[in-house]
Amino acid sequence: MITLHRLGHTPEPFALNPDLIVMVEAAHDTYITLSTGPRLSVTESIEEVIEAIRDWRVLILERALAAQPTQVHHL
Repeated sequence: MITLHRLGHTPEPFALNPDLIVMVEAAHDTYITLSTGPRLSVTESIEEVIEAIRDWRVLILERALAAQPTQVHHL
Protein backbone atom coordinates (compact mmCIF):
# COMPACT_ATOMS: atom_id res chain seq x y z
CA MET A 1 0.00 0.00 0.00
CA ILE A 2 1.13 3.55 -0.66
CA THR A 3 0.32 6.47 1.61
CA LEU A 4 -1.28 9.59 0.13
CA HIS A 5 -3.29 12.61 1.28
CA ARG A 6 -6.68 13.66 -0.11
CA LEU A 7 -6.86 17.18 -1.45
CA GLY A 8 -9.30 19.38 0.46
CA HIS A 9 -9.82 16.89 3.29
CA THR A 10 -8.34 16.46 6.73
CA PRO A 11 -4.55 16.05 6.71
CA GLU A 12 -4.70 12.39 7.77
CA PRO A 13 -3.07 10.08 5.24
CA PHE A 14 -4.85 7.18 3.60
CA ALA A 15 -3.46 3.95 2.17
CA LEU A 16 -4.10 2.98 -1.43
CA ASN A 17 -3.42 -0.29 -3.21
CA PRO A 18 -1.35 0.83 -6.23
CA ASP A 19 -2.57 -2.16 -8.23
CA LEU A 20 -5.92 -0.33 -8.51
CA ILE A 21 -4.40 2.73 -10.20
CA VAL A 22 -5.25 3.08 -13.89
CA MET A 23 -3.99 6.62 -14.46
CA VAL A 24 -2.37 9.54 -12.66
CA GLU A 25 -2.82 12.97 -14.23
CA ALA A 26 -2.20 16.60 -13.42
CA ALA A 27 -4.82 19.18 -14.32
CA HIS A 28 -3.85 21.88 -11.81
CA ASP A 29 -4.21 19.23 -9.09
CA THR A 30 -3.16 15.57 -9.16
CA TYR A 31 -5.93 13.08 -9.94
CA ILE A 32 -5.75 9.31 -9.61
CA THR A 33 -8.24 7.18 -11.54
CA LEU A 34 -8.88 3.74 -10.05
CA SER A 35 -9.88 0.58 -11.90
CA THR A 36 -12.90 0.36 -9.61
CA GLY A 37 -14.24 3.68 -10.96
CA PRO A 38 -13.50 6.44 -8.43
CA ARG A 39 -11.26 9.37 -9.21
CA LEU A 40 -9.28 10.76 -6.27
CA SER A 41 -7.61 14.15 -5.95
CA VAL A 42 -4.43 14.10 -3.86
CA THR A 43 -1.95 16.66 -2.55
CA GLU A 44 1.07 14.74 -3.89
CA SER A 45 2.52 15.54 -7.32
CA ILE A 46 2.56 13.00 -10.15
CA GLU A 47 6.26 12.47 -9.49
CA GLU A 48 5.62 11.76 -5.79
CA VAL A 49 2.86 9.25 -6.64
CA ILE A 50 5.09 7.50 -9.18
CA GLU A 51 7.96 7.38 -6.68
CA ALA A 52 5.67 5.89 -4.01
CA ILE A 53 4.46 3.22 -6.45
CA ARG A 54 8.03 2.43 -7.54
CA ASP A 55 9.24 2.17 -3.91
CA TRP A 56 6.31 -0.10 -3.02
CA ARG A 57 6.98 -2.44 -5.95
CA VAL A 58 10.71 -2.59 -5.12
CA LEU A 59 9.85 -3.48 -1.51
CA ILE A 60 7.53 -6.28 -2.64
CA LEU A 61 10.18 -7.70 -4.99
CA GLU A 62 12.92 -7.45 -2.34
CA ARG A 63 10.77 -9.36 0.14
CA ALA A 64 9.89 -12.01 -2.45
CA LEU A 65 13.54 -12.50 -3.44
CA ALA A 66 14.69 -12.68 0.19
CA ALA A 67 12.12 -15.32 1.14
CA GLN A 68 13.18 -18.93 1.44
CA PRO A 69 11.71 -21.17 -1.25
CA THR A 70 8.84 -23.29 -0.07
CA GLN A 71 9.29 -27.03 -0.34
CA VAL A 72 6.58 -28.53 -2.55
CA HIS A 73 5.62 -32.15 -1.81
CA HIS A 74 4.23 -34.10 -4.72
CA LEU A 75 1.84 -36.94 -4.05
